[in-house]
Amino acid sequence: MSEVDIDHLRGWIGRTQERTDTVSPRLSESFNAIFNTSSGLALGDPAPLGIHWCLAPEIAPMSELGQDGHPARGGFLPPVPLPRRMWAGGQVDFSGGFRVGDIITRRSRIEDVTQKLGRSGPLVFVTVRHDYLTPRGTALSERQDIVYRDQDTKAAARPGMQAPAGAAADHSQSIDATATLLFRYSALTFNGHRIHYDLSYAINEEHYPGLVFHGPLQATFLLRLAAEISDTPLQSFGYRSVAPLFAGGRISIHATSSEDGVNLWVADHQGVPTMKASAASL
Repeated sequence: MSEVDIDHLRGWIGRTQERTDTVSPRLSESFNAIFNTSSGLALGDPAPLGIHWCLAPEIAPMSELGQDGHPARGGFLPPVPLPRRMWAGGQVDFSGGFRVGDIITRRSRIEDVTQKLGRSGPLVFVTVRHDYLTPRGTALSERQDIVYRDQDTKAAARPGMQAPAGAAADHSQSIDATATLLFRYSALTFNGHRIHYDLSYAINEEHYPGLVFHGPLQATFLLRLAAEISDTPLQSFGYRSVAPLFAGGRISIHATSSEDGVNLWVADHQGVPTMKASAASL
């Protein structure tokens, strides 16, 4: 079991980072290809919803990558000595929008670092705040929760998880969870984490039963479904990962509407929820 010096890691609280990027027509076209849409391709057009998760990725030389394909620990994010790093959830608040051609600035800050004890051992949660600025002002703010945990020595099963009995949705869509989809999203986000495209590594090194579906890709499918069924622009979107999702077969996304907004979830090919979300409109 890895030793965690939480006091040392909490020394990263308050650290900041600023990066710039461009919402280019090529990025928008590549993003649209993944979601089978064609809007937002000309300069000045509204950019596709969810494209912010593709902007200002961490870019490191090959010599600075770890065995898992991520940049080596340290730098902006604290050097948590636990081998698995995953999205746990977050909250997006919209105050504007991106347009194709925008030069954006992402200002990031480490807000908190905490430790908990899970079934598989220690868990370290890192909370990051991102503010995305465009020439017209702030487009959105996001709280992002990242979880680190120890390595499992067996396949990532989900004991006790079952499909929700009698779960019903007002809106549902199905998606082919192919390796090609995961590879294209990894390329679009410059995400080198091998669990998303290297099947041998995912199975033999991190003991998953297959390629792991990206957290932000799940969130993007849900975010776009929420916008599709809402009568007015989205004001907020909160999401939480509840189980791993793997490539292969067909997955589904669902939504139910209420007076308070929209409740959404992703389900694997067995109907087991893997991510839950809620959205509110203006």
